[in-house]
Amino acid sequence: MTATYHRGQSEAPGRDSGTVVREGRMFGWKKKRHDSKMTLDDVMSKLRPDLSRESLGVGPDFPGVAPNPLLSSGARKRNAELRTAALALGVLVDWREVSSDGSPRVVLMFDVETADGISFRGIADEDLTITELTRLAPGQTLPVRYRPAVMDHYVALARDADPAHVQQLSDEIASGKRT
Repeated sequence: MTATYHRGQSEAPGRDSGTVVREGRMFGWKKKRHDSKMTLDDVMSKLRPDLSRESLGVGPDFPGVAPNPLLSSGARKRNAELRTAALALGVLVDWREVSSDGSPRVVLMFDVETADGISFRGIADEDLTITELTRLAPGQTLPVRYRPAVMDHYVALARDADPAHVQQLSDEIASGKRT
């Protein structure tokens, strides 16, 4: 913003004092914004760099972590689809706490292996109890659900998985590695 000083001119008509005239607006000054096309993921990566795509180890197909999955229709739809999705095994790599309002909400990072031999980095956005949170350990293998048709890196813990089915899946994955 530039200021130009003119002697004998006034800011308002009818006044003839030696006041300062400013070019541009004083209040409501508009700054040129080049970031008006920011996406939610861009905002989240600025607010929480530990939740950026690069930090989580996923590619551009990953839609990003929703600030509040209860208010996001896309997150609600995704979570509903993941409840009945295909089963896979995920090795826990790391986790990040997102919030601790009530029960802790964490983003879990998995190296996922499917029965079809596909491996990918999976991200689960979960509400855990304090007990579950204290039991997390890197290298832990947990059953997860993923959407084979979408493959957007989102997974969910398969808390409802039958232990016999999980063991059968584990055996299938292990036999696939041997051949």
